[in-house]
Order: sequence, then C-alpha cells, then structure tokens
Amino acid sequence: MNWKAVARYAIGTSHQNQGIPCQDYGDYRIFDDVIVGVVADGAGSAKYSNVGSKLAVETVLKSFSEINEYPQKQAFSQPLSKEEVQKVFAEIVNQVLIELDKQAAKEDYSVNDLACTLLVFVATPDWVAAMQIGDGFIVLRSQESEYQLLFQPDKGEFINETTFITSTNAVKDMQVEVISEKQEFICASTDGLEKVAIRLSDWKPFSPFFKPFEEYLHNTVNPEKEDKYLIDFLNSERLNSRTDDDKTLLLCLWERK
Repeated sequence: MNWKAVARYAIGTSHQNQGIPCQDYGDYRIFDDVIVGVVADGAGSAKYSNVGSKLAVETVLKSFSEINEYPQKQAFSQPLSKEEVQKVFAEIVNQVLIELDKQAAKEDYSVNDLACTLLVFVATPDWVAAMQIGDGFIVLRSQESEYQLLFQPDKGEFINETTFITSTNAVKDMQVEVISEKQEFICASTDGLEKVAIRLSDWKPFSPFFKPFEEYLHNTVNPEKEDKYLIDFLNSERLNSRTDDDKTLLLCLWERK
C-alpha cells in the first residue's frame, strides 16, 4: 500500500499573450504513509507573485519535512482535532510569512508583491487535514463515498477578489477541516480550473472531471514519469477555450493492494 501522486501546472493563455510568467505552483512530499500537498496561485496584481507562490509552497513542504524528522515521528499516526490542526497550520502560515518577508527585504520590494493563495493538505490512509486561504479547491473521495469539496472558495465581495496569504486577515480567514475517513483520492487545484471542475451553482464537484484522473493514477505505475496525459490536458485547446488562467493539478491516490 502506498501513495501515488503527481503535480503539474501550466501557464494560462492570457499570461502567454501578455508575456507574464506562470504564477501557479504546486508540489508534494511523501513521508511513509503520510502525504503533504500544497498549491498556490500568485495574485495577478502582485509584481512578483510567481516568486511568492513557489516560495510559499517550498516553505510549507520544508516545515512538514522538519516535523517528520522529530523523534516523535508518529505526529500524524492519529487524527488531530480541528483545534490542533488549526494551530499547526497557523504556525506554518506564519513561517511562510517570515520567508516572504525575508525575500521582500532581500530584493527591496513590498511583501505584497509576493501575494498568493495557499491550499495545504496532510493525508494518511485514514484521515486528512486541510487548510485554504483564498480561492482554488481541494476535492477528495473517501472510501465508498462521492467526491467532496472541502471548502467553498473565498471570492471576497467583488469580482476577482480573494484573500491572499499576505492579507492582514489571512490567518483569521483561513478555512480548516479534518476528515476522519479512509482516503482514496485527493485533488488540489488553483482557481484556473474551478469553472470546469466545480459546479458553481451549488459548489459540488463535477464527477466526470475527477473520475478520469483517478483512473489515470490507478492505471499508471509511476505518474511522475508517465505525465503526458496530465500535461496534454493542462495545455489542451479544449481546456484553454474554457479558461485562460494559469492552472495547477495535484493528484493523489492511496493504493490499497
């Protein structure tokens, strides 16, 4: 039994046309039977948000790597309470903010130039804890259940508005959830794929979007090396005709043999 995972991101056509770099970033780490996944979407209005999103993801993964190096390595062997999870994620968000501040000071620009959303999950075969600041989505499917959207994306009061990790109210507005069920499939993504993956009328996952990716992981020995299917999807004309934004997919499957 083990986790299979792959993370890929692609630049949107609007950014290609404007000569703007991809502002999305996503990655993961596997620690025995624990997987940590992170995606971030740089704010379109922030000058160096592509730097911010990558630094945010890398800092989260580094923080969890250090947690898993502690002598009490069984930190995630039992489900944490929502209060415990809230505390862990708040500490990690503060660590991300420290690193963003360092980067801004080093390059002599505002920390707001590094603004990005942040979505994080920590999953074992038996439970998952997740957080979200801003828009984007985390969808999971537990054993013998349907696809479930963990959080309604934060859209703010106005069009194209959301909360970023550099916002003064980021930790207060952070959404946190713990699901104590046997996990099968997890997908995290930035908002570039919301309109094709989530039914916006009632915020329900669109099953035909997710099922092929779950089957892809089931049928792929090493998704990190066999990633053509995923890359072709993210760069397809059909997808780009429906969204011109950057898009990220982080896919995870717990394979119960």
